[in-house]
Amino acid sequence: MVVLDSPVREREILMLSRCLRVFPFLAPVLGLSGTTVLSDEPQLPPTHADVAYSEHAPCKLDLWIAEGEGPRPLLVYIHGGGWTGGDKHRKPEQVQPFLAKGISYAAVNYRHTPAHPLPAPVHDAARAIQYLRSRAGEWNIRKDRIVLTGGSAGACTSTWLLFHDDLADPNSEDPVLRESTRVSGAAVSAGQTSIDPKIIEPWLGANVLKHRMIWFAVGAKDMRDALNNYDQHRDLYVEFSPINHLSSDDPPLLMTYPPDMTLPSKNAGHGIHHGMYGVKVKEQADEFRTECHLLIPGTSRSDRYSSDDEFIFDKLLAP
Repeated sequence: MVVLDSPVREREILMLSRCLRVFPFLAPVLGLSGTTVLSDEPQLPPTHADVAYSEHAPCKLDLWIAEGEGPRPLLVYIHGGGWTGGDKHRKPEQVQPFLAKGISYAAVNYRHTPAHPLPAPVHDAARAIQYLRSRAGEWNIRKDRIVLTGGSAGACTSTWLLFHDDLADPNSEDPVLRESTRVSGAAVSAGQTSIDPKIIEPWLGANVLKHRMIWFAVGAKDMRDALNNYDQHRDLYVEFSPINHLSSDDPPLLMTYPPDMTLPSKNAGHGIHHGMYGVKVKEQADEFRTECHLLIPGTSRSDRYSSDDEFIFDKLLAP
């Protein structure tokens, strides 16, 4: 059940501020200038930069290795951008809090649509998780303590990986593909829990279908093309909508969304990041009794966590 809570409390304001620092792409959605959430900090170079995890040129990752006794837990960031753009670049204030707690940090690039439609962006991210596990000994990674994070399309990918059955192929000739894609949890922001236009238009109204993520995901030239050929694209829409894979044995999830819950959605940006995506997953997760936390200022809160950091630290640093 979604817990209603109004007016917005102080801890929710702090959560929103944290959300904007980590996911600055949300600033325009909230009517804020991007400069309000960015800062000119000294750089924090990765321990390993631009490591190729696949034969495809865009598929590279950065890794910051934390100090600590024994293998370190790992937080993996998958960037947003509608699967059409974006980059793994991280600022020091986005990485340092985790390194200070002994948590290693990886940031992943992947192929973009429409040049590389689904399954490319999502399966690339899955391989990145497998690749990191394949080098766990060398990079001091604790394989059983990996949490995902990301915003928008990165949140969609992270949630898909969280809910989806393990993609490991024990019989593969590629040792990377023998590794598991299952993780310990995900803390995501403004993610799409369905990309199926037949599902999200009733949830959010017609404006959500104006966002190019929905048609570029399946390689269509525009929304009309995607809808006119829906039968051709349906399997991709169903497969890569995370909510379709939610089950009772899935790892914990924390979702944050901007506070504007107006329906129907006001425009493409509002619709594609709307909190209704989280409400729908939270309702289903509660039915399955799957651990799921939904933070929407003024609308939904968790009795256990007031921020994504609290969730991440708890899941990665628990005894």
